[in-house]
Amino acid sequence: MKNIDLLFVHPMTSKGAYQKLSRDLSTREPPYSAAITANFIRSKGFNVKILDANAMGYSPEMVVEAIKEYKPSLISIVVTGQQPSASTQMMPEIRELCNKIKDSCNHPILLTGNHPSALPEKTLKEESVDFVGRGEAYDTHLALLQKEDFSKVPGLFYLEKGEVRFGVNERVLHLDEINQMLVTAAWDLLPMKEYRAHDWHCLSDIENRQPYASLHTSFGCGMGCTFCMIDDIFTIGGTQKSRIRTRDPKIVVNEIENLVRNYGVKNLKFIDEMFVLNPKHYLGVADEIIKRGLGKELNIWAYSRIDTVKEGNLDTLKKAGINWLALGIESGNNAIRQEAQKGRFNDDKIQDVVQKIKDAGIYVIGNYIFGLPEDTEKSMQDTLDMAIEINTEWGNFYCAMAYPGSELHRISRKEGAILPEDRSDIGWIGYSQHAYEVFPMSTKTLTSAEVLKFRDKAFKKYFTGEKYLNMIRAKFGEKAENYIKEMAKKDMKRKILEHQK
Repeated sequence: MKNIDLLFVHPMTSKGAYQKLSRDLSTREPPYSAAITANFIRSKGFNVKILDANAMGYSPEMVVEAIKEYKPSLISIVVTGQQPSASTQMMPEIRELCNKIKDSCNHPILLTGNHPSALPEKTLKEESVDFVGRGEAYDTHLALLQKEDFSKVPGLFYLEKGEVRFGVNERVLHLDEINQMLVTAAWDLLPMKEYRAHDWHCLSDIENRQPYASLHTSFGCGMGCTFCMIDDIFTIGGTQKSRIRTRDPKIVVNEIENLVRNYGVKNLKFIDEMFVLNPKHYLGVADEIIKRGLGKELNIWAYSRIDTVKEGNLDTLKKAGINWLALGIESGNNAIRQEAQKGRFNDDKIQDVVQKIKDAGIYVIGNYIFGLPEDTEKSMQDTLDMAIEINTEWGNFYCAMAYPGSELHRISRKEGAILPEDRSDIGWIGYSQHAYEVFPMSTKTLTSAEVLKFRDKAFKKYFTGEKYLNMIRAKFGEKAENYIKEMAKKDMKRKILEHQK
């Protein structure tokens, strides 16, 4: 086999982060960031491969054997989680993999993505890697392959005589560059038959979660929610935030049409942290989908906000196959929402927007967070009560996490709070919502264990509630209802709750 210039490796990371849920409940996402970078690098004449160990079920040992066969000049691992803001929990299994690579074949390794962008120097010092790339890292990959002097490589952190060195500031791609360079991901390099949608995404047809794909229609966010670190990858010099950059709707829909026609994709996720934001962009994408007759073939979900939904645009989104909108409701307490920078809307506005989305025939995923800094037992109960009252077709219940790169992480470090990485018995995996070792933030009045216990109780109460199950049966049928009942029976082990009554 011809030596590979660049090998992207997507490690197996779901087992530790999702416990037994990874077997059949959790989604299996394609590594879009790696795949779109791969296509860009390939367009420059380099020989590129992608090894998705997570999709294929490859152990670290199997990955090492594949690397020995490919003999890559450079290995790249892009650290991006299934939730855009959550990648840190991947680091323990990435560490294991990098250690095994270095022990067996010592090919140079570049780490990029969300977590390395948030903590580049720490990552370089602690992990068995040669380079860390901060930011979007398209230029970083290209410059390394072109054998540029390390001191001139954008966004590059490297070691020289045991000391951390930095090249030059990374940059984010301008709008015209995005539409020229990022026309599509390298779908042909991925095991497309292995990806599967979220279970709730397919409640209308729960046994057909494949084929599945996910893609960006825009890059960046800029909303500044305190618990989110998504914009850290879209910065210059680690501090200067970039504006949201949207891909041309025709280019986006070209990619969607390729997925539908050539890979049989029906279930699709827009990864954008905020798709429903700029009407010119999201309606442009929706109109192009409708124009090409793809709307009836697609089952899409995307992120929105309470204060960006416009009633008059919902019918167009529905016609384009956007059947699910995820709303960051976060809290049933207005003061806590404002503290988290979630906008100045009241409870009545939330209920009104949810109802208008439902009236348009679009399903709603309500996202809720327990354990934000000002949360109390009462305010968390308010959040659960709101979730039950508005009764969305799905609910995600999270514990507040001070993800590296977020404002909450910076505040927590300044105030001396104990975070997962501070505990030797937990470490980075503690940032995973579903892990055995999960370790949420404490609040001013609640311990980490109290927050987690409430979250798990809230999850169980919501998904076993008569009001919710009746709605599911009416909208999706008895099979979907039974699926949810079985899901709700699955209890997760929690390290910090084991010795509590």
